Amino acid sequence: MTGSVALEHPAEPHATGLATRLNWLRAGVLGANDGIVSVAGIVVGVAAATSNSTAILTAGVAGLAAGAVSMALGEYVSVSTQRDSERALLETERRELAEQPEAELAELAAIYQAKGLSPATAQAVAEELTAADAFTAHVEAELGIDPHDLTNPLHAALSSALSFTLGALLPLLAILTPQAIRVPLTMGAVLAALALTGAVGARLGQAPVARATIRVLAGGALAMITTYAIGHIVGITI
Repeated sequence: MTGSVALEHPAEPHATGLATRLNWLRAGVLGANDGIVSVAGIVVGVAAATSNSTAILTAGVAGLAAGAVSMALGEYVSVSTQRDSERALLETERRELAEQPEAELAELAAIYQAKGLSPATAQAVAEELTAADAFTAHVEAELGIDPHDLTNPLHAALSSALSFTLGALLPLLAILTPQAIRVPLTMGAVLAALALTGAVGARLGQAPVARATIRVLAGGALAMITTYAIGHIVGITI
């Protein structure tokens, strides 16, 4: 059979970018989780100190803006550093392929032999992959990098800021409800959202759902209780 190779299980995700997409999705869930907890802590703490809706809203919006900008900048710097490192490694590999093609071929064959192939099969695989696309074959096997799918710092920054903002909107809107129910309603809505993000994050990371969800709920509850207590004390003393 010539041309494309048919997959035994076409429904299974064999795409090389699947792991990257799952990592981005998991990062988005964690960013939303950060937004929920951070802004919930702020608005609940301020609500414990004052019943002034304008003051609570102002603090919440300020926390949302500061958090989103901080997340975006941090992600941009981090991913930019990672991308610079990837580019440096790719350039080194490109130079080695040009200067030492035989040594690189032997290194590629050794990698596949270490994975369990016989020396003859490993050599044949290395030669065929090198003939098809030497650069891609070597960087994927040696460095674990897809040269056609490098990390993008701008996309990472925007994704991080957006996920934080979406998460932060929940407590920000919940705290604007009538004074008598605003704190318990916000806490309940936040805990429900944290349970959801914890479960989704665990699923994406293939971790135990119950344990991850309980951990996220405990952290969120502790954050809100702490900020509420501090806000209450400050509201009394000032």
